[in-house]
Amino acid sequence: MSANPDHPAHPDHPFRAPATVVPPGTVVPPATVVPPATVVIVGAGPRATGLIERIAANAPGLYGDGTPFELHLVDPHPPGGGRIWRPDQSPLLWMNSMAEDVTMFTDESVEREGPIRPGPSLAEWAREAREAREAREVREIREAREAREVREVREARGGEPPHALPSELAAEAAALTGRSFATRRLQSAYLRWVYERAVADLPPGTTVHEHRDRAVRVTGPRDGRQQVWLEGRTAPLTADAVILALGHLDAEPDAEQRALTAFAAEHQLIHFPPEYTADSDVNALRPGEPVIVRGLGLAFVDLMVLLTEGRGGRYERGADGELVYRPSGREPVLYAGSRRGVPYHAKIGYSLSGERPPVPRFFGPAEVDALLARPGRPDFRRDVWPLIAKELGFAHYHRLFTAHPERVAGEWSAFEEKYAACPPGSPDLDVLVAAAVPDPADRLDLDTLDHPLAGLRFGDPEALQQALRGHIEADLARRHDPAHSPDLAVFLALLSVYGQLIRLGDIGGWWHGFFSFLASGPPGPRLEQLLALSRAGVVRFLGAETTVTTDPVRGVFRASSASVPGHAVEARALVEARLPEPTVDRSRDTLLRSLHRDGAAATPAGLLAVSPADARILDRAGRPHPRRFALGPHTDARASGAFARPGTNAPAFRQNDATARALLRCLRELSCRATVTA
Repeated sequence: MSANPDHPAHPDHPFRAPATVVPPGTVVPPATVVPPATVVIVGAGPRATGLIERIAANAPGLYGDGTPFELHLVDPHPPGGGRIWRPDQSPLLWMNSMAEDVTMFTDESVEREGPIRPGPSLAEWAREAREAREAREVREIREAREAREVREVREARGGEPPHALPSELAAEAAALTGRSFATRRLQSAYLRWVYERAVADLPPGTTVHEHRDRAVRVTGPRDGRQQVWLEGRTAPLTADAVILALGHLDAEPDAEQRALTAFAAEHQLIHFPPEYTADSDVNALRPGEPVIVRGLGLAFVDLMVLLTEGRGGRYERGADGELVYRPSGREPVLYAGSRRGVPYHAKIGYSLSGERPPVPRFFGPAEVDALLARPGRPDFRRDVWPLIAKELGFAHYHRLFTAHPERVAGEWSAFEEKYAACPPGSPDLDVLVAAAVPDPADRLDLDTLDHPLAGLRFGDPEALQQALRGHIEADLARRHDPAHSPDLAVFLALLSVYGQLIRLGDIGGWWHGFFSFLASGPPGPRLEQLLALSRAGVVRFLGAETTVTTDPVRGVFRASSASVPGHAVEARALVEARLPEPTVDRSRDTLLRSLHRDGAAATPAGLLAVSPADARILDRAGRPHPRRFALGPHTDARASGAFARPGTNAPAFRQNDATARALLRCLRELSCRATVTA
């Protein structure tokens, strides 16, 4: 809840009758009057929290003046953080966004019909908590001084954390700055606070039931109340509407992963299929032994942390300022490769000064409207990617011309006019850029960015290690140097593009990987640690186009890459360092599979099909279900996260608002029917 009892969002505010939260397991006696409308939200992570915030914001205008309803949250994990952001995970795991870039609240940039309800970013929340705590301490020390009890008060209050945080999180919150990368446990506390604030803002008298259970099926007619069945319970929850906010889900392995698992079982090897790294049993990976790791994204970074610092290793600064890793002796040796062969780009470590790129320009609502007006589903590579590439190039060159004019020939206005006239991906565009940007290093080359090791061959593994360390060092330097600020302009354009792509639905997986590689990489300090681990021999790079095969004669996994022809690494352990694909047919979520089995549509890529307007679940005839909604990565309207940077018109916030309003209109209509019937 709000730390300020005078804030209207605080449950103790004198002018507010707060919503009631019913703890798990509480038996509520049946009502003696016509029951209020009931909503079940399956999933209680940040997406559900954001949805509740939007329901609370829109309810006064769409669902009567303070009319209460019942809200049931179903999730085995605590509300707020859910599974991914739960508090009981390693304190070594960080967020991949700076604290000032994390918010759960709408602002003026968000295209929505509902009202804005401002709220603090993670950094602001921590600062407000720190200031409130300091103010309390000053006030009570002053009072205690008058009573000659200063020492006792300091001792009593010194350990009190802001927002009732545990002491270690209170210390972190007190030290947090906008440029810090918070731990996931502190983010969990922030999400819990947002959840409690959102619940407090629901219509007075609303009852919120928290069920620490798994939902396994939804039944009910299209025009009637729905039943949500919970694992191990004989009676379902009955609801007027159901929303799935499931987040990232486990999946059954595909054919390749099943074969690798079977091979591991036959030869007593270790194989981790794609999964959430914090849930992996990394204790099975033995000290000193080689481990093949396929993937160099965020899941790899988590694995790296858990197997190094998590096993007692530590980092020190050398006399020359270089980071040095001191092994504990309990680390395995990680042989890591991927399709690109390099880790994700580091987060950019500076802010944009001056004019922002005026995007969208070449890939905005009008272009998406035109794509949707064509018959059939747009082909991403043929129809969509050329427009995206031109948009990214526009942002890049706008920044280059306006912030670094000494590196270009001519004026921006003349270049912009010619750039706009060139067809996307055309030779004319290449000629224009070559004439206006003398240094090839200042030109945007998306193919090279996507395939940084393409065509490069190394004579031996050690040459590859040196080259990869050089690549990472250069990336770290560039991502912290404002002289390369066109990179930040491209990042902002990527966010704009992502927001537009939501309307196109299922566009395949390549784009999401490309976006993550450029825009959603690890904090710079993590790559500095990776360099130290490489120098210490704890991490060995495999290179690009990494492939894994099995050797039944030797009983091992074998990894090789195109970067070092003829070289291979053998290991008795293989880790797939990535999340499973969110496909409906292979999901381990019983509820999602049952929905598909009972008639919900799936896209060609296997995502749950939903209406782009309000996230209603579609059946195989394309009809939106009047009482069922779905949001999240398992749908074809997936957004790039449940929280976002302030001021970026976050797609998830737009979706939450539209879905909340559709839900409230549905409840209002049902309430009117019930009133007429009564």
